[in-house]
Amino acid sequence: MRCEAAQAMRPWLEGRFGNPSGAHRAARAARAALDDARDTLADILGMPPGGVLFTSGGTESDNLAVLGSLAARPGAVVVSAVEHPAVIEAAVASGEDLRVAPVGPDGVVDLDSLRGLLDPDVSLVSVQAANQETGVIQPLSRVANLVRRRAPNALLHTDAVQAAQWTDLAEAASAADMVSVSGHKWGGPQGIGVLGVRGHPRLRPVLYGGGQERELRSGTQNVAGAVGLAAAARASVASRAESCRRVSAMRDELSGRLRASLPAFVETGSGSNRTPGHLHLVLPGIESEALLVLLDEAGVCASAGSACASGALEPSPVLLAMGATKEDAMSTLRLTLGPSTTFDEIDFAARAIPEAVARLSGG
Repeated sequence: MRCEAAQAMRPWLEGRFGNPSGAHRAARAARAALDDARDTLADILGMPPGGVLFTSGGTESDNLAVLGSLAARPGAVVVSAVEHPAVIEAAVASGEDLRVAPVGPDGVVDLDSLRGLLDPDVSLVSVQAANQETGVIQPLSRVANLVRRRAPNALLHTDAVQAAQWTDLAEAASAADMVSVSGHKWGGPQGIGVLGVRGHPRLRPVLYGGGQERELRSGTQNVAGAVGLAAAARASVASRAESCRRVSAMRDELSGRLRASLPAFVETGSGSNRTPGHLHLVLPGIESEALLVLLDEAGVCASAGSACASGALEPSPVLLAMGATKEDAMSTLRLTLGPSTTFDEIDFAARAIPEAVARLSGG
């Protein structure tokens, strides 16, 4: 967590417990803090303040966007083949006609195939801003142009959880009707997220109760979380250019050193536009699960796919969608870097990973 977020949250964790829906002094103070956080995030997302709905995180934001919009206007839903499970599984659960747009070996959605899936019966299109495993960035503006022409009644949603730290969301997601983000990806606390909604989209609630967030998301708001998220987002935006430059340099340094040490090394999506903090590898013949155990023992925190699925023993659906074999999809390593990553840590990982691979390969 960014220090700015922790400092902003502290008063709301230690002595200020007003419910922002109340009318007394403590409640009014909580409401003012919540509104300030909402205004900050609206500005960063390029949304009107009333369009910022606080949720418990990226998963709930995705579920609300998918299930809420399809409940309000049933119809076909189009997603890319590499969407986060929070989008794909919600689309399946809706019971609506699900159409999946394939991606190329570079992880980028096939726009010609997407065009063929769009028609006036489509109610929702969801294409992520950046992938949770590979960091590959999708061409949202081109996707939006297709949607407007081919499916004029559809809402466009983008899961921007992985992109928030690295991109100008007000610009990158300017054509989307709904944008999902999560606090901890910005260096904020876990357990807080936002669904940004532009204008007056068709939505029905997924959670029912007091109707605190525009009657679309019930539950007493997490004031401390919202304040921390806003503080982290402000700090992230202020340092984004420098963070992108520095983290890109570290990612490229790590990639180059691993490439020199591991002849079979394949860097996923290396020819695509990617977020600076993602380095996704395929190490043919090396079982991901065994590699992660050795890396954990060595002090390197890594995963085989998205962190949400790192305990699963199934091949990565993202890699399979990109055309990888099942064997290669079981031989992946996902490394992520952030603003707090140091070159010393890069040096440590660049030595520890080849040593672990050598142990597994009998070298």
